[in-house]
Amino acid sequence: MTQEYAEPAPAENQPAPSRLSRRNITWLVTAVLIVAVVAALNLIHVPYVILRPGPAVNTLGKSDGKEVIAVTGAPTYPTSGSLDFTTVSMAGGPNYPVSVIEYLQAKYLSRNAQVDPQEVWFPKDITGKQVQEQNTAEMTDSQETAEVVALRAAGFTVPETISVAAIQKGAASQGVLKVNDVLVRVNNVPVTDLASVATIMRQVKPGTTVPVVVRRGGKEQPLQVPTGNNNGRAVFGIGIAPDYRLPVTIKVNVGDVGGPSAGMMFTLAIYDKLTPGALTGGKRVAGTGTISEDGSVGPIGGIRQKMVGAKDAGAKFFLAPQSDCGDARGYVPSGLTVISVTTVQQAIAQLKKIAGGQTTGFPSCS
Repeated sequence: MTQEYAEPAPAENQPAPSRLSRRNITWLVTAVLIVAVVAALNLIHVPYVILRPGPAVNTLGKSDGKEVIAVTGAPTYPTSGSLDFTTVSMAGGPNYPVSVIEYLQAKYLSRNAQVDPQEVWFPKDITGKQVQEQNTAEMTDSQETAEVVALRAAGFTVPETISVAAIQKGAASQGVLKVNDVLVRVNNVPVTDLASVATIMRQVKPGTTVPVVVRRGGKEQPLQVPTGNNNGRAVFGIGIAPDYRLPVTIKVNVGDVGGPSAGMMFTLAIYDKLTPGALTGGKRVAGTGTISEDGSVGPIGGIRQKMVGAKDAGAKFFLAPQSDCGDARGYVPSGLTVISVTTVQQAIAQLKKIAGGQTTGFPSCS
Protein backbone atom coordinates (compact mmCIF):
# COMPACT_ATOMS: atom_id res chain seq x y z
CA MET A 1 0.00 0.00 0.00
CA THR A 2 1.45 3.30 -0.98
CA GLN A 3 1.22 6.39 1.08
CA GLU A 4 0.70 9.73 -0.58
CA TYR A 5 1.92 13.05 0.75
CA ALA A 6 0.36 16.32 -0.16
CA GLU A 7 2.63 19.31 -0.67
CA PRO A 8 2.51 21.24 2.57
CA ALA A 9 1.18 24.75 2.44
CA PRO A 10 3.48 27.59 3.45
CA ALA A 11 3.39 28.38 7.11
CA GLU A 12 1.75 31.56 8.12
CA ASN A 13 3.92 34.64 7.50
CA GLN A 14 6.51 32.48 5.59
CA PRO A 15 7.22 33.52 1.95
CA ALA A 16 6.29 31.11 -0.79
CA PRO A 17 9.21 29.38 -2.62
CA SER A 18 10.64 31.63 -5.35
CA ARG A 19 10.49 30.48 -8.95
CA LEU A 20 13.02 31.21 -11.73
CA SER A 21 11.77 33.53 -14.39
CA ARG A 22 11.89 32.47 -18.02
CA ARG A 23 14.71 34.96 -18.59
CA ASN A 24 16.79 33.58 -15.71
CA ILE A 25 16.27 30.04 -16.95
CA THR A 26 17.52 31.09 -20.39
CA TRP A 27 20.65 32.65 -18.88
CA LEU A 28 21.31 29.56 -16.74
CA VAL A 29 20.95 27.20 -19.69
CA THR A 30 23.23 29.40 -21.79
CA ALA A 31 25.88 29.45 -19.06
CA VAL A 32 25.74 25.67 -18.72
CA LEU A 33 26.09 25.26 -22.47
CA ILE A 34 29.07 27.63 -22.57
CA VAL A 35 30.81 25.70 -19.78
CA ALA A 36 30.11 22.44 -21.60
CA VAL A 37 31.46 23.78 -24.90
CA VAL A 38 34.63 25.15 -23.27
CA ALA A 39 35.19 21.83 -21.49
CA ALA A 40 34.73 19.98 -24.77
CA LEU A 41 37.16 22.29 -26.59
CA ASN A 42 39.74 21.61 -23.90
CA LEU A 43 39.43 17.90 -24.59
CA ILE A 44 39.61 18.12 -28.39
CA HIS A 45 43.19 18.15 -29.71
CA VAL A 46 44.43 19.72 -32.93
CA PRO A 47 47.65 18.90 -34.88
CA TYR A 48 49.51 22.11 -34.15
CA VAL A 49 52.60 23.19 -32.20
CA ILE A 50 52.70 26.38 -30.13
CA LEU A 51 55.99 28.09 -29.32
CA ARG A 52 56.22 30.66 -26.54
CA PRO A 53 59.17 32.41 -24.83
CA GLY A 54 60.78 30.21 -22.21
CA PRO A 55 63.11 31.04 -19.31
CA ALA A 56 66.72 32.14 -19.76
CA VAL A 57 69.39 30.28 -17.76
CA ASN A 58 72.70 31.91 -16.83
CA THR A 59 75.44 29.41 -17.69
CA LEU A 60 77.78 31.30 -15.36
CA GLY A 61 75.39 30.95 -12.42
CA LYS A 62 73.61 28.22 -10.47
CA SER A 63 70.54 26.09 -11.01
CA ASP A 64 68.85 24.30 -8.10
CA GLY A 65 71.81 25.24 -5.92
CA LYS A 66 74.40 23.73 -8.26
CA GLU A 67 76.72 25.44 -10.69
CA VAL A 68 75.31 25.21 -14.18
CA ILE A 69 78.85 24.51 -15.37
CA ALA A 70 81.45 23.12 -12.97
CA VAL A 71 85.07 22.67 -14.05
CA THR A 72 87.63 20.64 -12.08
CA GLY A 73 91.15 19.52 -12.89
CA ALA A 74 92.36 22.85 -14.25
CA PRO A 75 92.72 26.44 -12.97
CA THR A 76 89.54 28.50 -13.34
CA TYR A 77 89.01 32.24 -13.20
CA PRO A 78 86.29 34.52 -11.79
CA THR A 79 83.46 35.48 -14.12
CA SER A 80 80.86 38.24 -13.98
CA GLY A 81 77.73 39.29 -15.79
CA SER A 82 75.83 36.50 -17.49
CA LEU A 83 75.84 34.27 -20.53
CA ASP A 84 72.22 33.17 -20.70
CA PHE A 85 71.06 30.34 -22.89
CA THR A 86 67.49 30.92 -23.97
CA THR A 87 64.70 28.39 -24.26
CA VAL A 88 61.34 27.94 -25.91
CA SER A 89 58.23 26.63 -24.21
CA MET A 90 56.65 24.19 -26.67
CA ALA A 91 53.16 22.72 -26.61
CA GLY A 92 52.24 20.10 -29.16
CA GLY A 93 53.48 16.74 -30.35
CA PRO A 94 52.85 13.34 -28.77
CA ASN A 95 53.72 14.41 -25.20
CA TYR A 96 51.82 17.71 -24.96
CA PRO A 97 48.93 17.77 -27.46
CA VAL A 98 47.33 21.15 -28.12
CA SER A 99 43.64 21.67 -27.37
CA VAL A 100 41.31 23.78 -29.47
CA ILE A 101 41.19 26.39 -26.69
CA GLU A 102 45.00 26.60 -26.53
CA TYR A 103 45.16 26.92 -30.31
CA LEU A 104 42.62 29.75 -30.41
CA GLN A 105 44.31 31.62 -27.54
CA ALA A 106 47.75 31.34 -29.16
CA LYS A 107 46.53 32.12 -32.67
CA TYR A 108 44.41 35.16 -31.88
CA LEU A 109 45.20 36.44 -28.39
CA SER A 110 48.93 35.88 -27.71
CA ARG A 111 51.40 38.40 -29.11
CA ASN A 112 54.53 36.27 -28.69
CA ALA A 113 53.18 32.83 -29.58
CA GLN A 114 54.05 31.09 -32.84
CA VAL A 115 51.67 28.48 -34.21
CA ASP A 116 52.92 25.89 -36.71
CA PRO A 117 51.50 22.69 -38.16
CA GLN A 118 52.71 19.73 -36.10
CA GLU A 119 54.60 18.19 -39.04
CA VAL A 120 56.97 21.17 -39.06
CA TRP A 121 58.44 19.98 -35.74
CA PHE A 122 57.59 16.28 -35.41
CA PRO A 123 57.87 13.40 -37.90
CA LYS A 124 54.69 11.45 -38.49
CA ASP A 125 54.04 8.60 -36.04
CA ILE A 126 56.90 9.56 -33.68
CA THR A 127 56.21 8.53 -30.09
CA GLY A 128 56.54 10.59 -26.95
CA LYS A 129 59.33 8.33 -25.73
CA GLN A 130 61.24 8.82 -28.99
CA VAL A 131 60.89 12.60 -28.69
CA GLN A 132 62.23 12.53 -25.13
CA GLU A 133 65.14 10.27 -26.06
CA GLN A 134 66.04 12.47 -29.03
CA ASN A 135 65.96 15.68 -26.97
CA THR A 136 68.13 14.10 -24.27
CA ALA A 137 70.65 12.77 -26.80
CA GLU A 138 70.87 16.15 -28.56
CA MET A 139 71.49 17.95 -25.28
CA THR A 140 74.18 15.41 -24.27
CA ASP A 141 75.92 15.71 -27.65
CA SER A 142 75.81 19.52 -27.53
CA GLN A 143 77.39 19.54 -24.08
CA GLU A 144 80.19 17.20 -25.12
CA THR A 145 80.92 19.17 -28.28
CA ALA A 146 80.84 22.44 -26.33
CA GLU A 147 83.41 21.06 -23.88
CA VAL A 148 85.77 20.04 -26.69
CA VAL A 149 85.44 23.32 -28.61
CA ALA A 150 85.85 25.44 -25.47
CA LEU A 151 88.90 23.54 -24.26
CA ARG A 152 90.62 23.81 -27.62
CA ALA A 153 89.78 27.51 -27.86
CA ALA A 154 91.31 27.97 -24.41
CA GLY A 155 94.55 26.29 -25.53
CA PHE A 156 94.05 22.75 -24.25
CA THR A 157 94.88 19.67 -26.33
CA VAL A 158 91.91 17.32 -26.66
CA PRO A 159 92.90 14.02 -28.31
CA GLU A 160 90.20 12.16 -30.20
CA THR A 161 89.72 8.93 -32.10
CA ILE A 162 87.25 8.29 -34.91
CA SER A 163 85.31 5.03 -34.91
CA VAL A 164 82.91 3.32 -37.25
CA ALA A 165 79.49 3.81 -35.66
CA ALA A 166 77.30 2.26 -38.36
CA ILE A 167 77.57 0.57 -41.77
CA GLN A 168 74.85 1.08 -44.34
CA LYS A 169 73.21 -2.01 -45.76
CA GLY A 170 74.75 -2.76 -49.14
CA ALA A 171 77.64 -0.32 -48.60
CA ALA A 172 80.84 -0.91 -50.56
CA SER A 173 82.75 -1.41 -47.31
CA GLN A 174 80.29 -3.92 -45.86
CA GLY A 175 82.09 -7.09 -44.83
CA VAL A 176 85.45 -5.32 -44.62
CA LEU A 177 84.95 -2.61 -42.03
CA LYS A 178 83.20 -3.41 -38.76
CA VAL A 179 81.30 -1.32 -36.24
CA ASN A 180 83.67 -0.06 -33.48
CA ASP A 181 86.71 -0.16 -35.78
CA VAL A 182 88.92 2.83 -34.94
CA LEU A 183 90.20 4.57 -38.07
CA VAL A 184 93.95 5.04 -37.71
CA ARG A 185 94.95 5.86 -41.30
CA VAL A 186 92.94 6.23 -44.49
CA ASN A 187 94.71 6.28 -47.86
CA ASN A 188 98.03 6.41 -45.94
CA VAL A 189 97.04 9.65 -44.16
CA PRO A 190 96.61 9.73 -40.34
CA VAL A 191 93.06 10.30 -39.10
CA THR A 192 93.14 13.02 -36.45
CA ASP A 193 89.53 14.20 -36.22
CA LEU A 194 86.18 14.15 -37.98
CA ALA A 195 87.16 16.80 -40.47
CA SER A 196 90.31 14.92 -41.48
CA VAL A 197 88.24 11.96 -42.76
CA ALA A 198 86.29 14.20 -45.13
CA THR A 199 89.48 15.90 -46.28
CA ILE A 200 91.14 12.56 -47.05
CA MET A 201 88.14 11.16 -48.89
CA ARG A 202 87.93 14.18 -51.16
CA GLN A 203 91.22 13.02 -52.69
CA VAL A 204 89.92 9.51 -53.41
CA LYS A 205 88.40 8.54 -56.75
CA PRO A 206 84.94 6.95 -56.36
CA GLY A 207 84.90 3.20 -56.91
CA THR A 208 88.55 2.64 -56.07
CA THR A 209 89.91 0.54 -53.21
CA VAL A 210 91.61 2.45 -50.40
CA PRO A 211 94.27 1.24 -47.93
CA VAL A 212 92.91 1.66 -44.42
CA VAL A 213 94.47 0.85 -41.06
CA VAL A 214 92.01 0.24 -38.24
CA ARG A 215 92.40 -0.59 -34.57
CA ARG A 216 90.26 -3.66 -33.90
CA GLY A 217 90.29 -5.45 -30.57
CA GLY A 218 93.21 -3.32 -29.45
CA LYS A 219 95.41 -4.25 -32.43
CA GLU A 220 96.09 -2.35 -35.64
CA GLN A 221 95.00 -4.16 -38.78
CA PRO A 222 95.60 -3.14 -42.43
CA LEU A 223 92.63 -3.44 -44.79
CA GLN A 224 91.81 -2.80 -48.42
CA VAL A 225 88.43 -1.06 -48.39
CA PRO A 226 86.36 -0.51 -51.55
CA THR A 227 84.51 2.78 -52.00
CA GLY A 228 81.17 3.69 -53.53
CA ASN A 229 80.02 6.74 -55.45
CA ASN A 230 77.76 9.32 -53.85
CA ASN A 231 77.13 12.20 -56.24
CA GLY A 232 80.68 12.07 -57.50
CA ARG A 233 82.27 11.58 -54.08
CA ALA A 234 84.06 8.49 -52.82
CA VAL A 235 82.33 7.03 -49.76
CA PHE A 236 82.66 3.95 -47.60
CA GLY A 237 78.96 4.01 -46.72
CA ILE A 238 79.60 4.24 -42.99
CA GLY A 239 78.69 6.47 -40.11
CA ILE A 240 81.58 7.68 -37.98
CA ALA A 241 81.69 9.07 -34.44
CA PRO A 242 84.40 10.77 -32.38
CA ASP A 243 85.60 9.70 -28.96
CA TYR A 244 87.33 12.42 -26.92
CA ARG A 245 89.76 12.27 -24.01
CA LEU A 246 89.16 15.46 -22.05
CA PRO A 247 92.10 16.72 -19.97
CA VAL A 248 89.71 18.22 -17.37
CA THR A 249 86.35 17.28 -15.87
CA ILE A 250 83.33 19.37 -16.82
CA LYS A 251 79.80 18.85 -15.49
CA VAL A 252 76.77 20.64 -16.90
CA ASN A 253 73.61 20.94 -14.82
CA VAL A 254 70.54 22.21 -16.69
CA GLY A 255 67.74 20.04 -15.33
CA ASP A 256 65.25 18.68 -17.85
CA VAL A 257 66.04 21.09 -20.70
CA GLY A 258 66.56 19.21 -23.98
CA GLY A 259 67.75 19.86 -27.50
CA PRO A 260 71.03 21.10 -29.01
CA SER A 261 70.51 24.87 -29.20
CA ALA A 262 72.40 25.80 -26.01
CA GLY A 263 75.69 24.51 -27.43
CA MET A 264 77.25 27.88 -28.25
CA MET A 265 76.41 29.38 -24.85
CA PHE A 266 77.84 26.33 -23.04
CA THR A 267 81.02 26.75 -25.09
CA LEU A 268 81.35 30.42 -24.21
CA ALA A 269 80.76 29.80 -20.50
CA ILE A 270 83.36 27.03 -20.29
CA TYR A 271 85.84 29.20 -22.18
CA ASP A 272 85.13 32.11 -19.83
CA LYS A 273 85.82 29.98 -16.75
CA LEU A 274 89.09 28.63 -18.19
CA THR A 275 90.56 31.96 -19.34
CA PRO A 276 91.58 35.07 -17.36
CA GLY A 277 89.24 38.05 -17.30
CA ALA A 278 85.44 38.22 -17.39
CA LEU A 279 84.42 37.60 -20.99
CA THR A 280 81.32 39.83 -20.80
CA GLY A 281 82.90 42.54 -18.65
CA GLY A 282 79.95 42.23 -16.28
CA LYS A 283 77.34 42.73 -18.99
CA ARG A 284 74.20 40.61 -19.32
CA VAL A 285 74.37 38.69 -22.60
CA ALA A 286 72.02 36.01 -23.89
CA GLY A 287 72.12 33.86 -26.98
CA THR A 288 71.40 30.64 -28.80
CA GLY A 289 73.02 28.39 -31.39
CA THR A 290 74.14 24.85 -31.97
CA ILE A 291 77.87 24.10 -31.93
CA SER A 292 79.91 21.83 -34.21
CA GLU A 293 83.32 20.28 -33.53
CA ASP A 294 85.00 22.83 -35.81
CA GLY A 295 83.50 25.70 -33.80
CA SER A 296 80.84 26.68 -36.30
CA VAL A 297 77.54 27.98 -34.93
CA GLY A 298 74.43 26.43 -36.46
CA PRO A 299 70.70 27.16 -36.74
CA ILE A 300 68.08 26.68 -34.07
CA GLY A 301 64.30 26.92 -33.77
CA GLY A 302 62.17 29.58 -32.09
CA ILE A 303 64.53 32.54 -32.55
CA ARG A 304 61.69 35.06 -32.12
CA GLN A 305 60.54 33.58 -28.83
CA LYS A 306 64.12 33.30 -27.57
CA MET A 307 64.78 36.98 -28.24
CA VAL A 308 61.70 37.88 -26.19
CA GLY A 309 62.86 35.56 -23.40
CA ALA A 310 66.28 37.24 -23.44
CA LYS A 311 64.73 40.70 -23.21
CA ASP A 312 62.42 39.62 -20.38
CA ALA A 313 65.47 38.27 -18.49
CA GLY A 314 67.17 41.67 -18.70
CA ALA A 315 69.74 40.97 -21.43
CA LYS A 316 70.93 43.90 -23.53
CA PHE A 317 72.83 41.82 -26.09
CA PHE A 318 71.80 38.64 -27.89
CA LEU A 319 74.11 36.34 -29.88
CA ALA A 320 72.27 34.66 -32.76
CA PRO A 321 73.32 32.27 -35.53
CA GLN A 322 73.65 34.13 -38.81
CA SER A 323 71.55 31.38 -40.41
CA ASP A 324 68.55 32.48 -38.29
CA CYS A 325 68.77 36.19 -39.09
CA GLY A 326 66.05 35.88 -41.71
CA ASP A 327 63.56 34.69 -39.08
CA ALA A 328 64.74 37.27 -36.54
CA ARG A 329 64.63 40.29 -38.81
CA GLY A 330 61.69 42.53 -38.04
CA TYR A 331 60.98 40.85 -34.69
CA VAL A 332 63.89 42.14 -32.57
CA PRO A 333 62.51 43.51 -29.27
CA SER A 334 63.18 47.18 -28.55
CA GLY A 335 66.33 47.67 -26.50
CA LEU A 336 67.90 44.34 -27.46
CA THR A 337 71.01 44.36 -29.67
CA VAL A 338 71.11 41.17 -31.75
CA ILE A 339 74.59 40.17 -32.92
CA SER A 340 75.00 37.75 -35.81
CA VAL A 341 77.74 35.10 -35.47
CA THR A 342 78.89 32.10 -37.51
CA THR A 343 81.66 30.69 -35.29
CA VAL A 344 82.45 30.55 -31.60
CA GLN A 345 85.65 32.52 -32.24
CA GLN A 346 83.57 35.29 -33.74
CA ALA A 347 81.26 35.16 -30.72
CA ILE A 348 84.25 35.48 -28.38
CA ALA A 349 85.52 38.46 -30.36
CA GLN A 350 82.13 40.21 -30.12
CA LEU A 351 81.91 39.53 -26.38
CA LYS A 352 85.30 41.13 -25.86
CA LYS A 353 84.00 44.24 -27.64
CA ILE A 354 80.96 44.27 -25.35
CA ALA A 355 83.23 43.91 -22.32
CA GLY A 356 85.22 46.89 -23.59
CA GLY A 357 82.11 49.06 -23.65
CA GLN A 358 81.16 48.91 -27.33
CA THR A 359 77.41 49.19 -27.89
CA THR A 360 77.07 49.60 -31.67
CA GLY A 361 78.76 48.49 -34.88
CA PHE A 362 78.19 44.75 -34.45
CA PRO A 363 77.21 42.40 -37.31
CA SER A 364 73.47 42.57 -36.95
CA CYS A 365 70.26 40.64 -37.69
CA SER A 366 68.03 43.71 -37.46
